[in-house]
Amino acid sequence: MTMPKHFQTMLRPDVRPRELWAWAMYDFANSGYTTVVITALFNAYFVAVVAGNAPWATFAWTAALSVSYMLIVLSAPLIGAYADLHAVKKKLLAITTVGCVLFTSLLSFAQPDTLWLTIVCVIVSNFFFGSGENLIAAFLPEISKTRAMGRISGWGWSLGYIGGLVTLGLCLMYVTWAEAQGQTANQFVPITMLITAGIFALASIPTFLLLRERATPKMLEDRGNEGVAVGMAWFRVRQTMHNLRKFADLRRFLLCSLFYQAGIQAVITLTAVYANQAMNFSIQQTLLLVLVVNLTAAVGAFLFGHVQDRIGHVKTIALTLAGWIVTILLAWAAREPTLFWVAANVAGLCLGASQSASRALVGVLAPPSRAAEFFGLWGLAVKLASVAGPLTYGAATWLTGGNHRQSLLVTGSYFVIGLLLLSGVNAARGRRAALRADRIQRLIL
Repeated sequence: MTMPKHFQTMLRPDVRPRELWAWAMYDFANSGYTTVVITALFNAYFVAVVAGNAPWATFAWTAALSVSYMLIVLSAPLIGAYADLHAVKKKLLAITTVGCVLFTSLLSFAQPDTLWLTIVCVIVSNFFFGSGENLIAAFLPEISKTRAMGRISGWGWSLGYIGGLVTLGLCLMYVTWAEAQGQTANQFVPITMLITAGIFALASIPTFLLLRERATPKMLEDRGNEGVAVGMAWFRVRQTMHNLRKFADLRRFLLCSLFYQAGIQAVITLTAVYANQAMNFSIQQTLLLVLVVNLTAAVGAFLFGHVQDRIGHVKTIALTLAGWIVTILLAWAAREPTLFWVAANVAGLCLGASQSASRALVGVLAPPSRAAEFFGLWGLAVKLASVAGPLTYGAATWLTGGNHRQSLLVTGSYFVIGLLLLSGVNAARGRRAALRADRIQRLIL
């Protein structure tokens, strides 16, 4: 694939443009999972069909996701530290990819009489997806120059939304055809899980063929001793958690991320449920809505990638959080489809921008030689948020007798708190702390 020449000036000297494309293709590949399974289709199918619209249905969906996110919370720093010590990010990424593809395929058996099998498959597939997301993000500092991380991250994230669009578009075409044939949701939704898994598997191939593992093992003498390796990984995680106080800006940003990502994850997880339950959207309308939102999200990720390299990562994230607050108020006020469509597209712009900017800022604040480990900590914060946000929303709907509008306002409070915490983050100071820690680490080794 031929890429614009100016991309080469953003990459590290030993990185070829095709590797940037291969790295970004993983975003393209895995976005179909989160778009179709978590955001647009399977979540509403789970609530309405698998769980039979029971009073606990929304809570059961959010609880299943919360279990998977807690597993990621417990494992992400360890996986990151292990990947750094042994330079095996790519190997672990392959394992998580196969796992996600396999268990997404098994969701094709989701029916009202397979509730517990469905829950297990959701938990395991989402665990593999989230773990892989952290690992692919850890390649960013290896391929991008520091000053260009916003643009590179934004380019990858925008290609990811295009991947989500492709997968969702194919699913929408199949659903439209199946409904015309008189099929019901419990017949055509399971097939979309096979479509999603297949695209993930095929589109991730360039990543494993072209992307290089540039890290070098930190413990050559212990590479064959997995017990020692795991022990050292745990030691390094404990050391990182203990020394996190030396990274004041990273620590504050992780706390900030915990709150605003809780709001984002609630929106991602429950968009289709809200559209169906509060706005009475059909499956086709919901799929079309998410299709358009993915397009605006791709635009937001690409445009704001350039914006953040100009005005700074922190200011860019602050703008998107203000946009999220506006989104929540518009969606809460919407009684007709038009205003809800406006809110959804503002959310798309903010989604692409905030996710891309967050990944880039972590790349700036993390010591370069320990990127996977610190991206694991970021993954820990995001997954804790993924537990808190959707679970809070699910619990609120249960306690209010299914009032999705009140639950949405609870979600909005997370963005307000995140914006307040963000005001104390200084990216330049945080970068100096990361580089200083890297120099000290090299002297010790």
